[in-house]
Amino acid sequence: MDFTIDKQGEKVRLESIPTEPPKNVDRDEAKRELETLGEELFDLQDLLWGARMNSVLIVLQGRDTAGKDGTIKGVAGFLNPRGVSVTSFGVPTEEEREHDFLWRIHRHTPRKGELAIFNRSHYEDVLVVRVQKLVPESLWKERYGHIRDFEELLVEHGTIILKFFLHISREEQEKRLLSREKEPRKAWKINAGDWEDREHWDDYTKAYEEVLSRTSSKQAPWTIVPADTKWYRNLVVARALVEALRPHRDTWQKKLDQIGVSKKAELEAWRKGR
Repeated sequence: MDFTIDKQGEKVRLESIPTEPPKNVDRDEAKRELETLGEELFDLQDLLWGARMNSVLIVLQGRDTAGKDGTIKGVAGFLNPRGVSVTSFGVPTEEEREHDFLWRIHRHTPRKGELAIFNRSHYEDVLVVRVQKLVPESLWKERYGHIRDFEELLVEHGTIILKFFLHISREEQEKRLLSREKEPRKAWKINAGDWEDREHWDDYTKAYEEVLSRTSSKQAPWTIVPADTKWYRNLVVARALVEALRPHRDTWQKKLDQIGVSKKAELEAWRKGR
């Protein structure tokens, strides 16, 4: 089960939304479904690349350890790297701070035929900056409207937008943070800031709830993904992505058929001219 919000202003209460998969979901069946979805996703991406009528933007947001990197590995692994870009947005550089907050984001949006994945995104500018009070409230509150307009612009130019909030419980997050200390191969991920952020859990919850409510739309919906279980998290994201691309299959195929006819005619003309 996943929770998709596609209407601005819809109330969201994260505490009422589960972080675990439904009890009737079998792990082995989920794995088989993911493999099937992966094959279809590869084919859909091939059509996207060839037709070049649309682009795809996937936004991954979530608390620390929610699995943004794992989702990229688990889902993007089915894609052809040729047409995929992954951008991780951290603390803005000095140059980025000298521009508007969307400047560094817009530079990485996908061209037609391409699929871009954002590991964190423009939403940090209404999340982190809000909780940590990095800018005045009067400034970050205006950004909801700027974000909606920005995403509307992308949609008008053919971008298919999917936004995922990876919903992890406080208990599961603690387990994952502690595991980094116990496992030498994960020690490099240790960050005292992650533990500090846990002290602001409720503040981040309110910030995420407002983001989900104020920036959802039919063209750029949010999907809240139960993320305590990694295999189910990946399944939900892959399923949503395939379902979003599937309606474009016939249109993309028709465009490719037209291109094929034109290319054959060019080849025939070349042969006759020899």
